[in-house]
Amino acid sequence: MDCIKIIGGNKLSGTIPISGAKNAALPLMIASLLTDDILSLEDVPYLADIELLTRILSNHGVDYSVNGRREHQSGAYSRIIHFNARHIANTIAPYDLVSRMRASFWVIGPLLARMGEAEVSLPGGCAIGTRPVDWILDGLRKFGADITIENGYVRARTKTILCGIDYTFPKVTVGGTHVMLMVATLARGDTVLRNAACEPEVINLANCLNLMGARIIGAGTSEIYITGVSRLSGARIKVIPDRIEIGTYAIAVGMVGGDIFLEGADSSLLSTVLQTLRKAGVHIIENDQGLRIFRDTSSLAPVDIITQPFPGFPTDLQAQFMSLMTCAKGRSHITEIIFENRFMHVQELARFGASISLSGHTATVEGVKFLKGAEVMATDLRASVSLVIAGLAAEGETVVNRIYHLDRGFECLEEKLSHCGAQIQRIRA
Repeated sequence: MDCIKIIGGNKLSGTIPISGAKNAALPLMIASLLTDDILSLEDVPYLADIELLTRILSNHGVDYSVNGRREHQSGAYSRIIHFNARHIANTIAPYDLVSRMRASFWVIGPLLARMGEAEVSLPGGCAIGTRPVDWILDGLRKFGADITIENGYVRARTKTILCGIDYTFPKVTVGGTHVMLMVATLARGDTVLRNAACEPEVINLANCLNLMGARIIGAGTSEIYITGVSRLSGARIKVIPDRIEIGTYAIAVGMVGGDIFLEGADSSLLSTVLQTLRKAGVHIIENDQGLRIFRDTSSLAPVDIITQPFPGFPTDLQAQFMSLMTCAKGRSHITEIIFENRFMHVQELARFGASISLSGHTATVEGVKFLKGAEVMATDLRASVSLVIAGLAAEGETVVNRIYHLDRGFECLEEKLSHCGAQIQRIRA
């Protein structure tokens, strides 16, 4: 199994191009099931999760063509994928594919809305906590679907046409908002989604659906209004920049110092994170082309955070920020309220010499003078990159194992960092 080897201590200097967001690309890809025309997506990153979803869509009969980056091709981060779901071959999403990525479960919505039926395995993904599909299924029932669960599969059918609803999510859910939004576009009449997720990825999807002929207003707020249409057409849209990648590299500069330009970064996607980093002592300059991130020799200040839905501090940057705080001068508190198991990286950071204690949903981090390189193991996607960041700052050699998690969410991580002065390489098994 591949691992990443890092010799820490080098500052970062140069330019890092920001890739398209995985969390935006996935629902956009799934939206291709809603139309028999071609949906073209720009700036789709080359990631394991993207390739897996492409296989899942192909299993349903979706044809696709790619312009741009291929596997092991360096120096090219932008590509366009054209999806053509004119002929849906089947409406079954099997366990061996869906069990590897939770977002693949979302195909249940478009398949049901367009084909009147879907049979989808219960989902898998990172083991970071409970992410139930109950709210999605509850919403589909209210649209008029007949839902049964048997042998690990959800079977959805429509006896009559789906009709618009007024639905309030019990808790903010990005995945639930994606699915309900897609179903509502083809449901008869009006739909109101209340307590909806406000994430930029939801806005990206809504903009795409509107280009396809949907009638959606309010995306990006807690109330979204949709008037159903009888058919959606093709469209072409750009995947938004990856705000988690932006935050990760900004935190990396905070850890090791230096001066990098994040090309294509959009500050509006993570204003809370940038504000928090400024409090910690990281300097940030914004312009139309991206963000300049730099830190001088001054000490990092401790900052407390609580993870929250957008526009709050994202749970997907919690592990990276915890790495940063291990080098701050003083004590910080990190409270995780989104996922209950998202502190699995704590014991791995301790191998570097970090001082972290847990009490319920809060981690207390006592900054240390230095981290020491160690052999560590990734536990999930975002935790894995927090270990890479710690390794960049640690004295000596670090080896990060089980890096297949990284390949799911960070495009060309080693390549981008090494081009900016990091001593990092992938060791292939």
